[in-house]
Formats: sequence, C-alpha cells, structure tokens
Amino acid sequence: MRVNEIFYSLQGEGFLTGTPAVFVRLSGCNLRCPFCDTDYAAGREMTETEIVSAVMEHPAHLVVVTGGEPSLQLTESLVDSLHREGRMVAVETNGTGLLPHGIDWITLSPKDMFLGESAKPILCEVDELKVVYDGVHKPNPYEHIKVRHARFLQPCDTGNLEKNKEIINQTVEYIKTNPQWRLSLQTHKMIDIK
Repeated sequence: MRVNEIFYSLQGEGFLTGTPAVFVRLSGCNLRCPFCDTDYAAGREMTETEIVSAVMEHPAHLVVVTGGEPSLQLTESLVDSLHREGRMVAVETNGTGLLPHGIDWITLSPKDMFLGESAKPILCEVDELKVVYDGVHKPNPYEHIKVRHARFLQPCDTGNLEKNKEIINQTVEYIKTNPQWRLSLQTHKMIDIK
C-alpha cells in the first residue's frame, strides 16, 4: 500500500472527538476538493505487516484509516490483521468506493455538494455522517443513508480567520434551524496538534 503517514494523536472531529488514535493516512484520492487540507499524493510503499507494526508502536485502541481516499487501497486482510492485534478500525471516506468487510466505524464525509454527481456516495449505511459546510451550498441531509449515531455539519476551514468565523456562525444558525444536525469542529486545529 502507498502510505502518506502514520501518526499518533487524538481524533479531532466528529463523534469520536478526543479519543486517542493511530492515524494511517493512505495516499491517493479520486476527488479534488477545493478546500482539501491534505497532501494525499505523497507517500511510501509499505506492506500490511509494516503498517501493523507501525500501528502497534502506539498504545491507542482506535486506528483511523484516512486519506486521501482509503477505499482505493484498504483491504480486508489489513482490517483483519489490526483486529487480531486488538485494535478497533475506523475509516474516514468520501463514500464513492466500496469498503472491505469488518470495519468497526465508518465516517462518511460526502463531497458531491461541491463536486457534483461524480462524487455522489454509494454507501448506504454508516456510523456517522460528516458534511463540510461552506455557508453557501445547502447541506444534503442524505436521508436515504442510514446513519447509526449522528449527522454532523463541520464548518469549512478556508484558511482565512474572518471567513472561518463567518462560516462557523452560519453553521451554528443552520443547525439551530435544522436540529437533525450536530456541530463538528476541527478541534485538532484549535489546539494545534496533528
């Protein structure tokens, strides 16, 4: 697999915010989102055994496989190997590709609101839905997708503090009017951790 990085931190977004986690960021993505904050193209080749060994250097029970887009590379054998080591496997995906069986937690962050039909998610059942909100595009509630735990709106980080503040305020007001949503903040950025 081509791996961008493996690092140990706290989950900064969504339902599991604050949970210690080993992040396995896989290289490559099938989408080109205008607000992407990840250098998903860079990376090095690693075997599944090397990935599991790197994960096991850290004490966290939770392993978050992210990207780029993890569905392009993630295998059932890697998920099984991490399970054999007693780890819980979570995936953060744009939902445009199929995922292997056995994943414990699926975070769907669809991007079709920004990129159109080619980015429409094909997943129909997830643990949490996390929609990036830019204050312009009306969020799709994705009512056809079964969400087991929560639907989150996450203010888009534009890199501009004034614009970000405006988007956060718009997100709060949108959620107050549409209470099926909950707020997700990128707390790792707020407290300046990876």
